Amino acid sequence: MNRYLLNISYIGTNFRGIQKTVNKAEEARVDTKTIQGCIELACRALNPTNEIETVISSRTDAGVHALHSTLHVDLERRNSMPYDPTTITCVLNRALHKDTLPIRVLSTQQVPETFHCRYHARGRTYLYRFAVAKNGITDTDRLKNHNFEAFLPVEEIDRCFFLQNSTFDIERLRAASGIFIGRHDFRTFMSVSRQHSPTRDHPNYTVRTIDEINVRPGKSTAIGANAVLAESLYNYWEIEIKAKAFLYKQVRRMVGALLALATDRIDERAIYEMLTIPSKNSWEPRILLSPPFGLYLCRVHYDEKDLKLPQTNSNQKNEFPSATTN
Repeated sequence: MNRYLLNISYIGTNFRGIQKTVNKAEEARVDTKTIQGCIELACRALNPTNEIETVISSRTDAGVHALHSTLHVDLERRNSMPYDPTTITCVLNRALHKDTLPIRVLSTQQVPETFHCRYHARGRTYLYRFAVAKNGITDTDRLKNHNFEAFLPVEEIDRCFFLQNSTFDIERLRAASGIFIGRHDFRTFMSVSRQHSPTRDHPNYTVRTIDEINVRPGKSTAIGANAVLAESLYNYWEIEIKAKAFLYKQVRRMVGALLALATDRIDERAIYEMLTIPSKNSWEPRILLSPPFGLYLCRVHYDEKDLKLPQTNSNQKNEFPSATTN
């Protein structure tokens, strides 16, 4: 049995998320509404002798995208020889393409049997894309409907969050983002999850350390005439957040708080109090959860030494070196 690390990317619009659903009360079946389920189905084209069971490194919700995520899988070939990693990449991409799925295997690498794509991850980087109308409106009662009147490039549908607000203050957002950097109890910024909840046995479960937050200008992915019009009507922005791990919907809640601040729905004190008084009751109700379609998992970071095979099998090379940058 050999273990392989799959570096993948996907557009999450039509999926329920990356993690497959397992219902023990039902007969085992492939969950093709999730990224994990679709990849496990594609792995069958390799004809391994073992049952296919993938392990994901990071969870993403319905509608969230990934420029780079990872999972690992154990595969046993009929002749007991290792699969060629390039062959795995090719076979899986062919199967995913045949089913017209917006999932791509970037590369495959054989890794030690002790490697775990989740536990060995040194960090994760998320990116949130949004665009603000240059000549937005200030009438908040019209904002919701004005989004349907305004021009939105078709290439950006379900890829970027568009705001129609002329009072948007990006410098205020940028300055406030520094409040999140460092070690904090993010209990207020965690949505209720069926999978995890803080308990007395894990009192520090909601404590996380934000390593970096970068707010920078972005650009439209539109092309041709749409690109010219999009750039003339909107200012594009990106919020990049890096940490070892995140809580359930933490990034979308953090971004939602920053956007609420930039549109003057809350002030800096509200964010400070949510961080210093960690409780689900501290959540400021004027904050809207940022939509999932603006969020991208950009990178899962690993230490190169954790990916290397023992010396006897060192002929395998890392085919995605940039993923190992910590």
